[in-house]
Amino acid sequence: MKLRTVLPTLALMVALPLAISGCTGGAPGTGQSSAPQDTSAAQQIRYMIGQPEDAADLELIKQDIKAFEAQNAGITVKLDVIPSENVRTVLQTQLRSGEGPDVFGYDTGPGFAGALAKAGLVYDLTDAYAKNNWPIYDFAKQRVTFDGKIVGVPSQLETLGLFYNKDLFAKYGIAEPKSIDELRAAAKTLADNKVTPFAVSDKEGWQGGHLLSIVLSSDVGSKGMNDLLNGVTPWDSAPVVRALGVWAELQESGFLTPSPTAITYDNANALFYSGKAAINPTGSWLALDIERNAKFQVGYIPFPAPSGPGIFSGGLGSGTFISASTKKADASIKFLDYGMSAEHGRWSVEKLQDIPAFPVDTTGIKASPLFTQVLGDTAKIAEGTGDFGYNIDVLTTDAFNNAMWKGLQGILSGQSTPEKVAGELQKAYVKTAKK
Repeated sequence: MKLRTVLPTLALMVALPLAISGCTGGAPGTGQSSAPQDTSAAQQIRYMIGQPEDAADLELIKQDIKAFEAQNAGITVKLDVIPSENVRTVLQTQLRSGEGPDVFGYDTGPGFAGALAKAGLVYDLTDAYAKNNWPIYDFAKQRVTFDGKIVGVPSQLETLGLFYNKDLFAKYGIAEPKSIDELRAAAKTLADNKVTPFAVSDKEGWQGGHLLSIVLSSDVGSKGMNDLLNGVTPWDSAPVVRALGVWAELQESGFLTPSPTAITYDNANALFYSGKAAINPTGSWLALDIERNAKFQVGYIPFPAPSGPGIFSGGLGSGTFISASTKKADASIKFLDYGMSAEHGRWSVEKLQDIPAFPVDTTGIKASPLFTQVLGDTAKIAEGTGDFGYNIDVLTTDAFNNAMWKGLQGILSGQSTPEKVAGELQKAYVKTAKK
């Protein structure tokens, strides 16, 4: 995994279609900060992020902050790092009290940034986009647009799929699965040889959205996902029940980590890195950590479909936002603007293995074979040469996501059924659609 190749020219011109509108409707206006602005020559902004999965990433972020400070005399950045599982609670509490960070990282979409926008807690960046001509892809910009106002800068593009241990597969004569039946057969062979087939975690809850996304996307394709997200197909329909049933069956067969709802995301990754688990269902953001921690060759594939290899779930990940109550709006906007340069985009690709939400020329960038594949898959989406699904939770409401997360936990703990969870998803969708 230490082998690195030089990428060919690859301008990531991604144009993913929107599945649903980013507007929540009825939200109070998110405007310019009403707080008195600090116009002093020396200013410090507070930047809050969730704890990176690898300490090396945190060091890179700190180096990047120093580079920003060197280019912007008089502005310093105080980095506030909190446990990722606490970001949602801590951030909302601080923002509502008016004591939140000036700048913060958070997820995009109606259920995350949209909820903050509805509460009037994020700064309106519409004018900043126009003034600075930020080159964010239109589809990504719409994911941070609510009631006609742009409230954030999308950070990166992501895909969801299955990382697998190529060495273990080769050891036990397992070919790369091209259908769900082949995946089941692979899981049985691994289990028979005392290897945990899937490193599944769901203690935090959000992982359930990824688990449903990857199975459902491969089953129904992009059109089917669009129909579900737009209300054409109900969430209690057969494909959703079938996708939920896949995880119920894998759990009942003993192919998942024991008690997945008691396993944290970090612990599941550790099981994969150690070789004790052979398949890790997660997103492309883990590629760099895999390169650093895995001592074996790793493949990355979509979750297989019932009768074929399946498709990746793709879309937008997190974003960067400014508090509506900031007293340092100008300095905060400069911090966001720093990340929009072509040079910073290349830095993000090569150092963090992030795929920015704006065009980046990757000519000559060194990357591992695994990340080279991730970039290639993204290019296929950009070129329109491949189908892809969606990461559900960045396109749905907070209420829907809560139903989805709790529902998957119920299935994985044996306390609920696919039919019951699908029914709860439909109820949540209908309830929020009426608002």
